[in-house]
Amino acid sequence: MYSRNHKLLLLAFLMLTLICDAQPPKYSNEFLSIGVGARSLAMGNATIAKVEDVTAGYWNPAGLNGITTDLQIGYMHNQYFAGIAKYDYGAIATRIDATTVIGFTPLLRFGVDDIPDTSDLIDTDGNINYDRIRSFSAADYAFLFSFARKSKIEGLNLGGNAKIIYRKVGEFATAWGFGLDIGAQYQMGTWRFAAVGRDITSTFNAWNFNTEKLEAIFVITGNEIPKNSLEITLPRIILGAGKDLNLGEKFSFYPEINLDVTFDGMRNVLLSGDPISIDPHMGIELGYNGFAYLRGGIGYIQKIKDYDGTEKTIVQPNMGLGVKIRAIHIDYALTNIGESVGLLSNVFSLKFDITKRDNKEE
Repeated sequence: MYSRNHKLLLLAFLMLTLICDAQPPKYSNEFLSIGVGARSLAMGNATIAKVEDVTAGYWNPAGLNGITTDLQIGYMHNQYFAGIAKYDYGAIATRIDATTVIGFTPLLRFGVDDIPDTSDLIDTDGNINYDRIRSFSAADYAFLFSFARKSKIEGLNLGGNAKIIYRKVGEFATAWGFGLDIGAQYQMGTWRFAAVGRDITSTFNAWNFNTEKLEAIFVITGNEIPKNSLEITLPRIILGAGKDLNLGEKFSFYPEINLDVTFDGMRNVLLSGDPISIDPHMGIELGYNGFAYLRGGIGYIQKIKDYDGTEKTIVQPNMGLGVKIRAIHIDYALTNIGESVGLLSNVFSLKFDITKRDNKEE
């Protein structure tokens, strides 16, 4: 129990310290870079060119037009850091007409719960009273409103997101933010191409700190008292390309490569520069008769130095399975949120197709 509480306190302190120290913009709203849906996670997050379900509202809103039923619901729950951090996702998408689909993601949360708050552990008489220990959560939330429409150009779909960000660290700090994403998919024969602009107008988080709660603690510990501030997430562009291949009558094969292009300075990625860096990641999907799928992918290609100073290139492999049983999609992925996290996670996600009764009768 002591070890778990120690980890919780450390994570909470890190989150608050990073906020107070005015992190560089490249690290803002990083919880939105984790990804949703076991299919995409298993493919190394390389799916923007062929994401055709409710999760497209997250990856590439243009892909919502790939939904063939009247309504689709998606859900995912995952845990990281040996269950300390929890990640939840839930979304719904519905077709308006033959060319238009809208989606809503009311649940996108990454948080650490039940963090011990020991700020009132010692009472006014200097006595330690464990009954005064309370708990709080440090959590990030996002709410997405998505829109997709088929273009008059054959094979071209367009889409966009409006997103609201809410971040909360117990009673100590809160932030509200707003941003926009745009996306496009283009299919030419068996080739698929895509482009996504994340935070195209930059996303702004306005932080508000409870200085009355923090002042005494920060003065005693010699830290600077945080001030209300504005955190900016700079735009990034994601480019993708893939190809549909048939391996006989029942087998299909789909490879895709994505390039994450950032403009916020040098990052530790394969193609690192200042101010532009490019992070490639790749995925494959082998399908059988539209029923079962085997997936794999690689990402987080980085160069690191060993203790002896030698440099080496590392990658993060991912893998997963998927099955479709009538209107139910069940997907599994073995992955994590980055090379620096040593513990792998087993991710399950579900999707449900709903078709109106009158359509069924037709």
